[in-house]
Amino acid sequence: MTSKKRSMEDLNRMNAEDFKQSLKYPVVVVLDNVRSMNNVGSVFRSCDAFRINEIYLCGITAQPPHKDIEKTALGATQSVKWTYFNATVDAVTDLIDDNYAVFAVEQVEQSIMLDEFDINKYEKIALIFGNEVLGVEQDVINLCHGCIEIPQFGTKHSLNISVSVGIILWHAIYLYNRKQ
Repeated sequence: MTSKKRSMEDLNRMNAEDFKQSLKYPVVVVLDNVRSMNNVGSVFRSCDAFRINEIYLCGITAQPPHKDIEKTALGATQSVKWTYFNATVDAVTDLIDDNYAVFAVEQVEQSIMLDEFDINKYEKIALIFGNEVLGVEQDVINLCHGCIEIPQFGTKHSLNISVSVGIILWHAIYLYNRKQ
């Protein structure tokens, strides 16, 4: 089988202004003290790819503009809306007050395995991703409606945050689209 790669025109991508005006999925991604600017940039890029509503950057998480974020964001900081919070707890409190169902992506007792998570029970959701070493802070987990865990089968028990964001967002958008 031979397949010709599609050109940029064939992909029919929208520009940043059209993206800002477009209908978004009712998802907010929250970064809880993420230390790597490359990870932050990758999250922006994934949120753009899946047309996510907004990103909340919290604590030590770097904010655009920064060349190390742009290196992996590839311009997604120009399209995806973001807000900064000094404390992740404040971001979560705002989301709960705005009727979001809030879930940390974390390995905890009684976590919900991703393949068992039914996103369609909720009108809008927030997904919290934690620090590369420490994960999501316990006081943040305590505020959440639950925790989602990505099933893993090898010797390692963690994934890079940018990989986790991609997996979770793909699954969420897949489920939202199946509902329609």
